Order: sequence, then structure tokens, then C-alpha cells
Amino acid sequence: MSISGNQAAIMMREKLNAQFARKGIFTGIFSGATWGLNSVLLGLALALVPALGEEAAIYAIPLAAACMNDFIAGLWLLLYNGGAGRFREIVRSLKTFPGLMVVVAALLGGPIANGGYLLGISMAGPAYALTITALYPIVGAILSRIFLKQRIVPRVWVGMVLSVIGAIIISYVPPEGGDSSKFYLGILFAALAALGWGAEAVLAVFGMSMIDPKIAINIRELTSGTFLAIFILPFIGGWEVISKVVTLPEALGAFAIAALAAAVSYLAWYKANTTIGVAKGMALNGTYVMWGVIFSAILMKSPLTQNLVIGSGLVLIGATLVAINPKEFFKKSGEA
Repeated sequence: MSISGNQAAIMMREKLNAQFARKGIFTGIFSGATWGLNSVLLGLALALVPALGEEAAIYAIPLAAACMNDFIAGLWLLLYNGGAGRFREIVRSLKTFPGLMVVVAALLGGPIANGGYLLGISMAGPAYALTITALYPIVGAILSRIFLKQRIVPRVWVGMVLSVIGAIIISYVPPEGGDSSKFYLGILFAALAALGWGAEAVLAVFGMSMIDPKIAINIRELTSGTFLAIFILPFIGGWEVISKVVTLPEALGAFAIAALAAAVSYLAWYKANTTIGVAKGMALNGTYVMWGVIFSAILMKSPLTQNLVIGSGLVLIGATLVAINPKEFFKKSGEA
């Protein structure tokens, strides 16, 4: 029995769509893995920064780290785009409305979200900061449903919720005394980070409707790093931290490697968001909590506790539900 031309065209289109979706899913998972690696490398880099007093440890060091992470990542991306002949495209895009939307997204995701994330770690501790910021895929999914009209099927919601529960299990530790006012301020900063990252993804996808993701993420990283350097660091003693880091080749090298991982991660995340939608892209990127556990065990010899194993398992199951429709998967397996 012959297949008509229309049927052949439809089958070819479905095959291409499936390949496109698989590529987007892989890109989203890769963005989570490289962001988890960035988190671990950034922790190692921060450990090399010399002590500058308690006040600097709370504000200056975290925000200086956020500035270096974003700005150096922007330089890595500038080398990448410049080498590919896209430098003029970056300048041209900055003069357009979608380019301005990417700039606004950069301010939400960089100074606000990254700064809030690192301040949350500093004040409330990594466990609580990671727990709160792990909610950002749900924030982004809700915002994308409202502003981008992206439909989210129940399976994806279930996957996102499982991933968030897994992240909470991984991160949670019982509180132990300390300054409660500083702790709750840290929680507030972490919540601000979740909101900032969620809003960033939505605005960035809107901007990338007319801008190549490779260009958009370069604008994002340079905008964030420059804003922090000019408008934030001078008022909190952040430049003192950077002046110390640049005199220490080991510390500067560690920040450069961490920033390279951040550049690759953001490049993959922006690409995934435009390929498979904000909800799926953010949910797959949210596996960074699980990847952070894996890389911590490999690079820092961190012990694998029961919470880490159970939580990572839930994150993996949740990410799988987001990426794959079980009915279609088992149907294809049975047909094979």
C-alpha cells in the first residue's frame, strides 16, 4: 500500500518535530548539569577569597562573586560570538525593543536573582536558600501561562512539583539557633531570587522571539555584571573583594572556570526555553540541585546522605515526567 504525498509530508514533519523536542530536552538537562557544576565551582572559588570581616562576608563577597560570575561569563560569550562573527548583531540587538526586554530580564535574573541567591546563602545558609530558589520553575511556569499563553499539561505540573519536593528534601536541614532576623532576611532574598529567575525566563523568551538566544544570553550576562559593578559594588565594598581576587591567580582562575560553566549553562537554558517552552525548560534546568549533589560528591568528596539520595531520585523522576510522556514512551516501546 503506497503512502500519499500528504501523509509522507505529515510523517516527515512529525519526525522533525520529535527530533526538535528531543534536542530541546537534552539542552534543558545539560543546562541543569552545567549550572549545578557552576554552583560547586563557585563555592570552591569563594573559599579562596581572603577573609575581609563579617560585614563583607554578608554583603560584599556574595555580590562581588555574582558580579564576577556574570561579567566573566559575558566575556566568555563575547569571545564565542565574536569568533562566529556575531559581534555587530549584539550591538544591533541592543537598539531594538526585544533587546531592551532582554536587558530588563538580565536585571531581574542577575543583580536581583543571582544577588538574592548568594545573599540568601550567606544569611540563611545554603540549605534554605537552595530550597526556596528551587521553586523558581513553578514561578516561571505560572508567569509563562499568564503572559506567554503557554499551555502546561498536568503531567508537566506533576513533574515540576516532584522536582521541587526533591530539591527541598535534598536541601533541608533542621535550624540551629543563630541570628533569626538575619535568617529571615536571607529567606526573603532567596524568595526574591526565585521570583527574579522565573520572571527573567518569561521576558527573555519574549525578547528572543526576534533575537538569537546566543546573542540574548551575551547581552544578559554583560548587562548583569556591568550593573553590579557600577551601581552595587561601590556602595558595599565589593571592589575591595575583586581587587583581592585579581591578585590571586588561583582564585581568579577558579572564578573564570566557574563563569565558563555559567556561560554554557545559560546558553543552553535560553535555547531550551525557546525550543520546548519556559515551563519545561525551567523544570529541566531545575535539576541543578541534583547535579550539584553529584558534582559535590565527585569534586568535594561530600557524603551521600539518605536525604540526598531520596531527593535526587524525586528530582530525576520529576524531570523525566516533564521531558517524556509515559504513554507515548511505552506505546513506542511496545511497537518496536
